[in-house]
Amino acid sequence: MTDQQYPPAQVHKNPAAPFLEFENVTVYNGEKQVLDTISVTIREGEHVAILGPNGAGKSSFIKTIMREFYPRLDCGEVTFRICGKETCDVFSLRSAFGIVSNDLQYTFTRGITGREVVLSGFFSSIGLFNREIKPAMNRKADEIIAFLEIGHIADRSMNEMSSGESRKFLIGRAMVHDPKVLILDEPTNSLDLHALHTFRQTIRKIARSGTGIILVTHSLPDIIPEIGRVILMKNGRFVEDGRKEDLLTDQHIGRLFEVPVHVKEEDGYYYATGY
Repeated sequence: MTDQQYPPAQVHKNPAAPFLEFENVTVYNGEKQVLDTISVTIREGEHVAILGPNGAGKSSFIKTIMREFYPRLDCGEVTFRICGKETCDVFSLRSAFGIVSNDLQYTFTRGITGREVVLSGFFSSIGLFNREIKPAMNRKADEIIAFLEIGHIADRSMNEMSSGESRKFLIGRAMVHDPKVLILDEPTNSLDLHALHTFRQTIRKIARSGTGIILVTHSLPDIIPEIGRVILMKNGRFVEDGRKEDLLTDQHIGRLFEVPVHVKEEDGYYYATGY
């Protein structure tokens, strides 16, 4: 199966202000092309899933949002804006989005308490390192910890928590600046069934609170019911972009992952079987 079987990706329409605007964005990591003429608009308050197999370029897309990767400017006319800005550093953008990833979780395996992890979000640091914690920061941390319902373990060290528990504190860390968008990179890796259930409920609560969600995953069941838009990604390209109900089908998912599948929906979640 080849990408030529896909029609061109279509830009989803939504009246809210754009959070992210990419047009003809091509990115190289060294000599390797990792994004191929990506064009997409994601608006404030949208809940979007980027779905694709391993190696599709999903993490490269996130690194481009975070200004770790930059587009080639010799590939035609390029638009590369986040919150309407083309040139800004990641620190000026930290109030615009928060990110939770497995890579980030690996850096917090030392003896840092959950509460310290949340507070570290104010400084974009791994620990506090004698930082001055202002009363307003403590109040905000308390508010987030209460919202995420993790106060009973806030003083426990991260290396004493389960993967699911520690991931909630990383979410809290990402929320301290009231970001417009929460970006989740393969968020359910290493979670058991109980942790997966509680994690999903947490993300659903955040989505309903008005924070936009960009979920990057290779797993259909990660896509919570609140997500209405799905972008299918393969070989560094966005190959389909549209309504969840239209794209999470046997034909589209089978073609994306190159396996015969049967996709079924249950209580707003989608599952693939038969492969």
